[in-house]
Amino acid sequence: MRSHYCGQVNEKLVGQEVTVAGWVHRRRDHGGVIFVDMRDREGLLQVVIDPDSKEQFAEAEKLRNEFVVQVRGLVRERPGGTANANLASGKVELLARELVTLNRSEPLPFQLDEHVSEEVRLKYRYIDLRREEMAKRLRLRHKITRAMRMYLDDKGFIDIETPVLTKATPEGARDYLVPSRTHAGKFFALPQSPQIFKQLLMVAGFDRYYQIVKCFRDEDLRAERQPEFTQLDIETSFLSQQQIMEMMEGLTRHIFSDAIGAELADPFPRITFAEAIRRFGSDKPDLRNPLELVDVADLVATCDFKVFAGPAKDPKGRVAALRVPGGGAMPRSQIDEYTAYVGRYGAKGLAYIKVNETAKGKDGLQSPIVKFLSDDSVKGILERTGAKDGDLIFFGADSAKVVSDAIGA
Repeated sequence: MRSHYCGQVNEKLVGQEVTVAGWVHRRRDHGGVIFVDMRDREGLLQVVIDPDSKEQFAEAEKLRNEFVVQVRGLVRERPGGTANANLASGKVELLARELVTLNRSEPLPFQLDEHVSEEVRLKYRYIDLRREEMAKRLRLRHKITRAMRMYLDDKGFIDIETPVLTKATPEGARDYLVPSRTHAGKFFALPQSPQIFKQLLMVAGFDRYYQIVKCFRDEDLRAERQPEFTQLDIETSFLSQQQIMEMMEGLTRHIFSDAIGAELADPFPRITFAEAIRRFGSDKPDLRNPLELVDVADLVATCDFKVFAGPAKDPKGRVAALRVPGGGAMPRSQIDEYTAYVGRYGAKGLAYIKVNETAKGKDGLQSPIVKFLSDDSVKGILERTGAKDGDLIFFGADSAKVVSDAIGA
């Protein structure tokens, strides 16, 4: 049926005859010569149908987008100035000697390059998956799982498949239940994780286990919550904390290197849980975001602003500042939006200072709270946060948890 994928035909095959099969991505008629962009999972290939090949030309005139075709032809270099650097096959084209329509397509509900709703995409999933964006994601997923298996196999891990129909055990979410046909009134549960099984394997002596496994959790949909998801599940015995961390860092580096060609730091930077909460307000900070929380409780403990002074004197309280470079131009409406946002985490408000001119001290600041702060407090806040002209400083003052959650969000 075919000798090569469309995206694999390149200048190394010039002068050779190949056979490709795939979908008509686009058809163009230029001055009596028909050009067809053929597509398969590996990419695009330009096919040329010359009018001298009357039978092939007549067939090509009937082609429409998404028809499935097979083409046998001669690989040749594209004429000067027509190469497409964006395609792996962009330096060559296929001169058709035989063209067969394998399947015709009805008019599509949407074009592959058209932006449509998620509902429409899911309804016509087989069309959605033809888009290059989706194909890239599936190929990347394949590369990631392949890299995982290669690395873990090299480290002596065994891939062991555990049961899917099992008994309900206490977990963090509700179970999906599957009624038993042979035992009336009884059910199987779909596993939220293979926890029990992998512990059984450890006791049995399989000290290095892994599985790329489906998990099922009946919980409300959120960005990081799905009813069905795939995870890399690992369990080991007789390894220290340091050894496990080094092994998992190595796994992550291998995945990024093998799947996308990115080289990560060796070793990874490490911070304690306490430092993560203090600097970022989160135990999973996104280090691409340069903004950090700065504690200023000692600078405002004696001020006349009770909203600051109360938490500053409370052993369980916290007063933290967050400098936003260039944020001084932020309109009040946006500040109000942020105020409402932090309210979701229990914050009662969001104090702020706009830094207009640091050289003028308090007179160079714009804020409803500046009048409650001493000159020394203001100077200390500006120095500690590294504030510059045009910046904006947000403040959180409450219990340590509320401040970390709200300002770190």
